[in-house]
Amino acid sequence: MKKSILIALVTLVMILQSCDDCEDKDCFTPPNGFTFELVDKSTKENLFTNETFNSNEISVTYLIDNSNLEFDFIDENNLNLIQLNSIGWESEKVDVLINVSGIDILNLIVDAERTSEDCCEFTRYNDIRIENAEFELNEENGIYTILITQ
Repeated sequence: MKKSILIALVTLVMILQSCDDCEDKDCFTPPNGFTFELVDKSTKENLFTNETFNSNEISVTYLIDNSNLEFDFIDENNLNLIQLNSIGWESEKVDVLINVSGIDILNLIVDAERTSEDCCEFTRYNDIRIENAEFELNEENGIYTILITQ
């Protein structure tokens, strides 16, 4: 009898442990942000560093409803980068305009899909486009260098 109860308990424990295969995995990947450096096309000099642009005059606007998108300006160590971190936390299609000092710099169009596979949650970017700007993407650090003709 004791042996039967022990076998039943062991079987029950094994069944309960196998019910949630994701329980042992802690896998959450935040979406990649978008980082932009605005440079003079001919000199490659950062336009915030040379004071052509002022970081207080940056706006990032959703074109669908003209609301503002949060952004960070990274001036630490004189990097002077615009960073968008709020895109891709949910499935969404985004079309935003980055404007500096009254000048439309670029349109960023993103189709982001928040998904889960093998117990891991992550963002899949189905489409990323930069329109109305010439740019280079540094594959190593993910920074988009926007080339601006003055």
